[in-house]
Amino acid sequence: MKIANSLKALKKRHANCKIVRRKGRTYVINKTNPRYKARQG
Repeated sequence: MKIANSLKALKKRHANCKIVRRKGRTYVINKTNPRYKARQG
């Protein structure tokens, strides 16, 4: 999982990337290709 200051650029890496908020943290998840997972902060 990549940890980034801003997820704006990471969302555009793949078409299936979605931004999800869980427990106060912001994540990028991708069901088809899990190597694009990311977390903010």
